[in-house]
Amino acid sequence: MNCLRRVLCCIALAVACAGWGVHAREVPIEDYFKDPEFSNVTLSPDGRHMTITVPSGDRTVLAVLRVADRQVVGRFDYGADRHFRQVWWVNNERLLFNLTFKTGRFDFEVPRGDLYAANIDGSRRVDIPNGNTYQVVQTLRDGSSDVIVQRSVENAFLFKLNTVNGRTNVLAQSALDSGSFLLDHEHRVRYVTGEMSDGREIVQRRDGDRWTTVHEQERSGDEFEPMWFAGDNRRVYVLASEGGAPASVWLMDIESGERTAVSSNPNVAPSDFLLSSDRRTVLAVRYDDGLPSWEFVARDHPESAVFAGLVNAFEDRMVDFIDVTADGRYVGLRVFSDTAPAEVYLFDRQSGQASFLVSSMEWIRPEEMASVRPVQFTARDGRKIHGYLTLPKGRDPKSLPLIVNPHGGPHGIRDYWGFNPETQLFANRGYAVLQVNYRGSGGYGNDFLRAGYRNWGTSMQDDLTDAVRWTVSQGIADGNRVCIYGASYGGYAALMSAVREPDLYRCTVGYVGVYSLPMMKQKGDIPGSAFGRSYLNDVLPSSSAELQAQSPAYQVERIRAPIMLVHGAKDQRVPIAQMNFLVSQLQASGKAAEDTVVEPREGHGFRDVGNNVKLYTRMLAFFDHHIGEDAVPR
Repeated sequence: MNCLRRVLCCIALAVACAGWGVHAREVPIEDYFKDPEFSNVTLSPDGRHMTITVPSGDRTVLAVLRVADRQVVGRFDYGADRHFRQVWWVNNERLLFNLTFKTGRFDFEVPRGDLYAANIDGSRRVDIPNGNTYQVVQTLRDGSSDVIVQRSVENAFLFKLNTVNGRTNVLAQSALDSGSFLLDHEHRVRYVTGEMSDGREIVQRRDGDRWTTVHEQERSGDEFEPMWFAGDNRRVYVLASEGGAPASVWLMDIESGERTAVSSNPNVAPSDFLLSSDRRTVLAVRYDDGLPSWEFVARDHPESAVFAGLVNAFEDRMVDFIDVTADGRYVGLRVFSDTAPAEVYLFDRQSGQASFLVSSMEWIRPEEMASVRPVQFTARDGRKIHGYLTLPKGRDPKSLPLIVNPHGGPHGIRDYWGFNPETQLFANRGYAVLQVNYRGSGGYGNDFLRAGYRNWGTSMQDDLTDAVRWTVSQGIADGNRVCIYGASYGGYAALMSAVREPDLYRCTVGYVGVYSLPMMKQKGDIPGSAFGRSYLNDVLPSSSAELQAQSPAYQVERIRAPIMLVHGAKDQRVPIAQMNFLVSQLQASGKAAEDTVVEPREGHGFRDVGNNVKLYTRMLAFFDHHIGEDAVPR
């Protein structure tokens, strides 16, 4: 029996055990929040080595392993608050890697990131000058030490970067304030896609030395984005949409502009692509329309049958393709499900065998985890809303206590099907968990995205309310036992939902949340840049009166639900001043949060395991008191 068949037998056994209907044991909180064994894996062009980025408390370290025997040949650690964001193989012996600075679990990338290069054994390390301004466009696959990078400082520039000495040569410049370049297979610059500081999105085509604007729109208007060149360089794959619909994939003739449809989905835009090993053909498009799936669009290509076979082999899990070696022989696979954290395999096309490489959370038992069900309903204005419902294992899905968990962001972000430690913890303790991709979320087309602009605290909250009422109407949730909890924007939504629907929620938890929109425009790292200020002006209410009316801190007199607040004192994205202002407003109204958790050494989300164990112990006690089996009716 080869390796792949052994894997499938294990999967089948886990599925069989999951069907026995046995109540799951109470899994320790620590198991959900321990650092995973890896966060990202890459393969060298020849498939002989791999890199693994490993979260480790306040940092992420990088290890280079020999695939044959898993022996470490290099290790990189740049200290506290430094995290490897992305790793590129320049050639079989040299790496380029980007580090970012962040202080919390939910932190977005912040400035002070850097770019470094080194051989796989750690020798010949180079700190790339101005590395925090560069983005890698592509590696050359020619065995050299050069890569193509771009940077946007006043205008968008394209360079060839030598990763041994850090020197650059300018290849192109665009008038866009910020832009991403697209090269053809001969490494000629052909397109730039980007935006201006006022939010306008622009695409330009390069003809000789001249740039021609071929598309211009306001923020989140009709989409048009060249993605990859087809094999002959005369056609280009583009993502395009009209009227705010989800983007579709087209193959466009560059000279005539004629488009041929490649792939589309009526509900969602593509979320990933699978390219052939020579990067000249789009083989498949991934859609996350409820459950994730691959649509193979180049069925006659010889590699499509191989990849489709791998997808079918792991029929109970989702397969993501990490890397394909330059010769197409080795394929890196990331495999996961709603109950199983990610595992990585290496498939050898020559032998037809898949070898297990690493598991992200091997201590998690999939047969003990809760299933995640895609759901959809119609909001009060007729708009279709999608989401996910995690149901406690071994319990009859009727009249369950419900935790509504709106995602952060909010715009362009969405929830996906997969393993989520936090929702799994809540389900393990007997709660149904509802995640809603409310209007303004990403992935459902720009009309859906724009529907959230300036509607913070209004129709975006109505989507959450309608989701709760739908879940209750289905008999799944007990309408008298509903709490709402979220982090970052989700913390805002949790408190604003308690304002807007004071009789619907039995409790609310705000975690590193925004509570004052006027303050959001003044404090934190978003208003610190022209792009950030332009974004806030586009998505937040325009007048001071509306900003206050759509801020929970200015509406505390309407809140009836008990409140729990959580914040990190080092938060840079949402400063703790937001929580302090809400607390002062509550006090002025004769109210107070029932529980408050502040960690002086944490930032935008807690990352220390001990702090998370303490936090979720208190949060679960809060939920138990208000909507648990023994909760006292209000």
